Amino acid sequence: MSNTVITISRQYGSGGRELSEILAKKLGVKLYDRQIIHMAAAMLGIGDLTDESLRELENKVLPLSSAFMPFYSFGSHAGPNVNTELFLAESKVIHQLVNDGPCVILGRCADYILSEQENHYSFFIYADDDYRASRGKTTYAGKALKELNAEDKKRAEYYKYHTGRVWGDPKNYDCIINTSKMPLEKAADLIINYIKIRQNKI
Repeated sequence: MSNTVITISRQYGSGGRELSEILAKKLGVKLYDRQIIHMAAAMLGIGDLTDESLRELENKVLPLSSAFMPFYSFGSHAGPNVNTELFLAESKVIHQLVNDGPCVILGRCADYILSEQENHYSFFIYADDDYRASRGKTTYAGKALKELNAEDKKRAEYYKYHTGRVWGDPKNYDCIINTSKMPLEKAADLIINYIKIRQNKI
């Protein structure tokens, strides 16, 4: 699996981030997530922003019919489609990271960006509402299921805007996994075994 790249997309509250950490540790590879947006922002000359500011910047999505304008500065003077420039920069960063070696990438529309990448396997992680509601209380600072769903709505809109595809649609991924049906450790093993089967190693 020396050239393998795994992309993980996930419902909020499904344990996808923790699963990605477990998976990367089992494989002995790097995990990339928020580092990507910071690297992309630096590429655009806006590397000194907080996670919250960058998240706001990412969400500056305008209708696809909006004219593209170059990025100049963050804030009121930012071009109307600065979000698009940030996404394109993230895409460049992702391709650079993949060229550096095998890795796990969480979110960032990486499943779409790397759809033509050799030895790339994409997974969508989801869970039953009861499981997500429980994790919302214990793991996500007491967030209610309604709040988790609101975050997922943003993710779906972001994904649709940049890829033209439906977030979470099974046909967009190699495999989808319901983490409410098994421990995250076992879900990581399932992903590894799936890839080994695809690569004819077991």
